[in-house]
Amino acid sequence: MKRWTRRLWKPLLCVLALTAAAPVRLAGQSEDEAKPASDNPVVVIETSKGKISVELWPEDAPETVTNFLHYVDTGFYDDTIFHRVIEGMLIQGGGLTTELIRKIAGPPIKIESNNGRLNVRGTIAMARGEDPDSATSEFYINLSDNPDFDRTVKRVGYTVFGQVIDGMQTADRIGGVQTSRRGDVGDIPILPVYVETIRRAAAAPPP
Repeated sequence: MKRWTRRLWKPLLCVLALTAAAPVRLAGQSEDEAKPASDNPVVVIETSKGKISVELWPEDAPETVTNFLHYVDTGFYDDTIFHRVIEGMLIQGGGLTTELIRKIAGPPIKIESNNGRLNVRGTIAMARGEDPDSATSEFYINLSDNPDFDRTVKRVGYTVFGQVIDGMQTADRIGGVQTSRRGDVGDIPILPVYVETIRRAAAAPPP
């Protein structure tokens, strides 16, 4: 088993699993910008490194999206950090303060990794512990295709529930920061990367 795969199960830094098709893009759009489905909710993650806009997929992961939006709407994510960064793989946040104190989250939710969505670059998924049904507030953004996180006949995987539609360069910028260990905890940015707020995007005006 690969070293980074074993680390997924550590209590503090566990990665707490898209259809086979790539994120939907229009002709002429860059990898950093995709077109959301008109009815899907979009949230904007304001970080100390820039903005990341994420389209959520309630049809594919209804309980997961409802849970995530509850944390968004209550301001739970405000002033948290990306506490786990692995360059070229993922950035993870949504549960720890700058002092690495875990916020008190709500009850865990059922895993929805059997929705056919894959851990490809630019998708967002729920982090969890060893128990498949242990995800609460923490999430991660895939900086590359990570098939080892997908559901198969031999593993339950992790629930993918949306995709970055703007700001992937911000996610990559976060993925490139220097990290270190603090005690038994690794992959922590030396200089904190803040999640300042996560809010629903304003609805587009009618044509």
